[in-house]
Amino acid sequence: MRPDEVRKYESLDVVVVGAGAAGVGIGAVLADLDLDSYAILERDEVGASFERWPEEMRFITPSFPGNNFGCRDLNAVTIDTSPAFALDREHPSGEEYAEYLRAVAEFHDLPVRTGVAVESIQRSGTDVETPGEHTDGFVLHTSTGVIRSQFVVWAAGQFGAPNDDPFPGASHCVHNSRVDSWRTFASECTDDPVVVVGGYESGIDAALALADLGTEVLVVDETGPWQFRGPDPSEVLSPYTSQRLQTASENDAPIALEDGIRVERVDVEEGTFVVRGTDGAAYATRNSPVLATGFEGTFGPADKFFEKEDHRPRLTDRDESTIASGLFLVGPQVAHNGQDFCFIYKFRQRFAVVADEIAARLEIDRAPLEEYRDEGMFLQDLSCCEPDICDC
Repeated sequence: MRPDEVRKYESLDVVVVGAGAAGVGIGAVLADLDLDSYAILERDEVGASFERWPEEMRFITPSFPGNNFGCRDLNAVTIDTSPAFALDREHPSGEEYAEYLRAVAEFHDLPVRTGVAVESIQRSGTDVETPGEHTDGFVLHTSTGVIRSQFVVWAAGQFGAPNDDPFPGASHCVHNSRVDSWRTFASECTDDPVVVVGGYESGIDAALALADLGTEVLVVDETGPWQFRGPDPSEVLSPYTSQRLQTASENDAPIALEDGIRVERVDVEEGTFVVRGTDGAAYATRNSPVLATGFEGTFGPADKFFEKEDHRPRLTDRDESTIASGLFLVGPQVAHNGQDFCFIYKFRQRFAVVADEIAARLEIDRAPLEEYRDEGMFLQDLSCCEPDICDC
């Protein structure tokens, strides 16, 4: 930064990075606290990651308007909305859900700034000479200027960081998150099968979409999650996907499932892709293999401020970084006691926890958060988040 730019910065109490489900959700809670000095920064548009879903993809968690009976819609990000009611859809598409998020942001008059990319984050005073306020805060260099903030809430999600280099030759494949439409993808395929690497939700969803279009599919996975059941859909296929897969099998859909195969590399030989796995397994096809390998556990420019353990971020019981006071995490990367809060109905219960901590430190009235307790959207006791709590 040039000397003449040193004092050209904006000062805020809170900056939320990302305007997806997590960013809009935490933003609405901050709005309920009448917090004026905050902003939500979004490099694209509200709900942009959902709009990039393949057009055939749908939410696996069902939406249902049960708010009047004390049951939150599983895909709602606030206590007073329901995507099912707003969209008239049980399993919304990504584009539809982005529409819902934009409506929530507009209804709550959230201070969302679109087209603003966060380029770097530093602790206050590390590289900029500025007045003494917020000395325990952060300096954010963005595409539109410099912002100083006492608190940063990282809500950027994972969709922007696909795990598209899991093995040698992965560059010959296409990650499922980069597919705009499976119909378009299928129209460019030969009669050979499409090999899908990964058998969790995104892999099976891709296989079902392609099979519906008459394309033969082979799914390869090391563990074969389609074979198992469990109470936590973060670890096994959801009932929605399992039911679709069973129906496809009963209708003789062209889907083959191979478990016990860990893909080690992909080679290209005379215009043919060869997917090579353990025990000498090899699958040849003229169609680009599809990677359903999930997303990287990175946090962009905030990555250096989060400790990691078993590929998960280490957080305090208030979802704060263990090494950077004032930096909080909301969204699908939140994890506690080995449990992932990767679905909206899970991580939304932590919005009020983060907001409560910020409000306490800013010494502002926290009474509005009592409604979140009453509505089951203020999860502090994590003993309920056990993997085997279901008896059925």
